[in-house]
Amino acid sequence: MVRAADLLALGTATLGEGWPGARLPGLPLRPLAPGMALAGPAFTVRCRAGDNLALHRALAVARPGEVLVVDYEASLDSGPFGEIMALAAMARGLAGLVIDGAVRDSAQIAALGFPVFARGLDIRGTTKTDRGQLGAVLRFGRASVGPGDMVVADADAVLILPRDEAGAALAAGRARAGREEEMKRRIAAGETTLAILGLMKEA
Repeated sequence: MVRAADLLALGTATLGEGWPGARLPGLPLRPLAPGMALAGPAFTVRCRAGDNLALHRALAVARPGEVLVVDYEASLDSGPFGEIMALAAMARGLAGLVIDGAVRDSAQIAALGFPVFARGLDIRGTTKTDRGQLGAVLRFGRASVGPGDMVVADADAVLILPRDEAGAALAAGRARAGREEEMKRRIAAGETTLAILGLMKEA
């Protein structure tokens, strides 16, 4: 069982470089506030732009520790998720939200400490008539993400780890972190990065 805390401790850069199967959506998704980070299995949601009924449905059935991963058609014309929904997500024990779209109430959500990664902000409201789709495999930028895939997000990136590769990715990330600790020790002892990386000939 891969723990979210172990993935968070390594961070997206170490995990992404350590495991070749890591998927990078390549979308301009940013945390609502500095220091926000999240990790957990994906609960996928497909919303029609301008409607957030599917998000309300997801909040009724998603399980503690899961991350809502929402395809909102990259829309910045409305904010389908705000303070009230963040409170509902926290009450359910969800680990955070990653949305290819906008959110609202950013200051309030930041004050709550609920991790949100979004494309942007918009204060306009939504309709609540389109059921959307829950539990589908989403095309999320350059990556695909399905239910149970591990999502890790921090200041550097949003990263997707296929569910059956998460354990191997964690082990590879730990190995890379160990190598980097050794590099830090050698730098502190006075070695150059050229020497450490064996680049003296190229230089």
